[in-house]
Amino acid sequence: MPLPVSVIQRASSVLTPASPWQSDVFIARLRAHWPALRDGLRVVHPQRVEEIAGDLVEIAARRFLERPEELHDLDRRREADPHWLSSPRMIGYAAYTERFGGTLAGVAERTAYLDELGVTYLHLMPLLRTRAGDSDGGYAVVDYREVRDDLGTMTDLEALATTLRHRGISLVLDFVLNHVAEEHEWATKARAGIPKYRDYFHMFPDRSVPDAYERTLPEVFPDFAPGNFTWDERAQAWVWTTFNAFQWDLNWSNPDVLAEFTDIMLFLANKGVEVLRLDAIAFMWKRMGTNCQNQPEVHALTSILRAVARMAAPGLAFKAEAIVGPHDLVQYLGLGEYEERLSDLAYHNTWMVQLWSMIAAQDTRLAVHTLRGLPPTPVGATWISYIRCHDDIGWAIDDGDAAAVGLSGPLHRAFLSDFYAGESFDSFSDGLVFQANPQTGDRRISGTMASLTGASESYNPHLTATGMARMKLLVAATYGTGGLPVIWSGDELALPNDPEWASDPTHADDNRWAHRPALPDTALAQRHNHGSVTGAIFEWHCSVGQVRARLPQLDGQIASEVLPVANPGVLAVGRRHAAGDMVQLYNVTDSEQTWPAQWLGSFTLGAVHDAAKVASAGERTKPAVGLVDALTARPVHSDADGDIHLPPWGVLWLVAGD
Repeated sequence: MPLPVSVIQRASSVLTPASPWQSDVFIARLRAHWPALRDGLRVVHPQRVEEIAGDLVEIAARRFLERPEELHDLDRRREADPHWLSSPRMIGYAAYTERFGGTLAGVAERTAYLDELGVTYLHLMPLLRTRAGDSDGGYAVVDYREVRDDLGTMTDLEALATTLRHRGISLVLDFVLNHVAEEHEWATKARAGIPKYRDYFHMFPDRSVPDAYERTLPEVFPDFAPGNFTWDERAQAWVWTTFNAFQWDLNWSNPDVLAEFTDIMLFLANKGVEVLRLDAIAFMWKRMGTNCQNQPEVHALTSILRAVARMAAPGLAFKAEAIVGPHDLVQYLGLGEYEERLSDLAYHNTWMVQLWSMIAAQDTRLAVHTLRGLPPTPVGATWISYIRCHDDIGWAIDDGDAAAVGLSGPLHRAFLSDFYAGESFDSFSDGLVFQANPQTGDRRISGTMASLTGASESYNPHLTATGMARMKLLVAATYGTGGLPVIWSGDELALPNDPEWASDPTHADDNRWAHRPALPDTALAQRHNHGSVTGAIFEWHCSVGQVRARLPQLDGQIASEVLPVANPGVLAVGRRHAAGDMVQLYNVTDSEQTWPAQWLGSFTLGAVHDAAKVASAGERTKPAVGLVDALTARPVHSDADGDIHLPPWGVLWLVAGD
């Protein structure tokens, strides 16, 4: 179907007050993104493509006219540099507003601190108006157009976005798509029996349909929210509630829901939000007989939203929050017909899980096998790399991957849970078990980076020093993937688990709050004390970030090449670039390890000395010709056998020297 005249006419009727150049710009974007909008609607509403497209285009045109001139300028710059999120200068930071700065105005006062870290991407956790009491950490939204009273106002949010943008920092907010709080206006009207709004949700008069769905549905929070449906006495219906009883799943097969979220999306974009984190995106579409995750319609809906955003606010990017298997996850970045039509970013959950697995097992073989088997990153997209996030760590270890390297998937997952809960005799971790499920054996882990690596035990200098080395390895590996690294607030200061996490009754049963500590002034004051753990880790973040920003090899559009195992204790990752290649080495053990320099032969890193010649000359060590560690700018040496040595938990970013 070519672009219908009726859709152009509907857009033009809205654009009447616009200047000719504005109308031309919008219509040009409409023509460019019409195929994505049309194709997405053909999947979810095949009988009403033209009608619904016209509704969405009208919304886009109205929001385009309202968009501030400074944001129109941003749009032009983003269109000229569509892969801006892949730049090595991009470094992210994620925090709860109240725990980082107290209020939105307080966050603005700490932007100089973000500058020190080199942050160019700030993700503030859910800050839109939520229900009182337990709000699932802010993911039970009552009003998408208002900010929580304790944090400020929408005017404050717009002012913060402007302040950040002027410093080169992009504001990222959560966009909760799967559900709303039961107190949301739509849910209130549904309870009141208004048919239009009952159709915004999945509501059933008895258990027959819910029971049929439950046969194939997993439980997200089995401890405190078992099952996927909740009886609502006032609505006289069973309501679909995947996450918590107070979070009602939305019916995305209803085009009115799509229109509502299209307008909210562009409203937030016009307040200066540059990236929307599409929360719980995998759960949006329901299909009987499945786990109701990763359904094809989810991708169609995303392509619709993205197409409309590109018409009205192309400076807006999408990040998919889909914590699913790697072969499902890559779909959220756009493959085949959806190439460059879906999200710009997605969380590299597999990389995060394998990092923790490697340092617990002190072995890279599972990670190498798993990472080498991942599908390539789609064109135009890149990964969020992270050590941890606001959530727990779930052990997404595939049974087939484990078996391929001689492990049992269930036993290895149990080992990781025991290890990071501090229940193993050789564990260095101080983590907490979250959501133990006796039926599946699933036990996830909460904890800050410092607590999970042993560096929070400051009373034991040896443990602290070793934990610091592990933290430095995790930071370097996260910054070195080439995706967009995101620091979780507090980890850059090596903060331990919050001992008072259960003192707030609204989340006393949710130990994830242990790794969501406030950012105290005392810790901030220690960041320049190089003799402290806090100072050392803060300085390391700053240093690695500065090096990263100078290395074109770390552009997110370049694929990482995980090398085969030469030594099970060393992970080797290569990156090829016209300006010169790069090989990263990570010793994931507590003993010195070697790695064969001849394996560098396929990379343009400078010629490595022939080991036989080195030995005949009687030299025990010799610098590889032109080879330096980018992190320290020091020459790298190979020994008489042609091996490169790494100290315990050591890291090298090998590049060609001058």
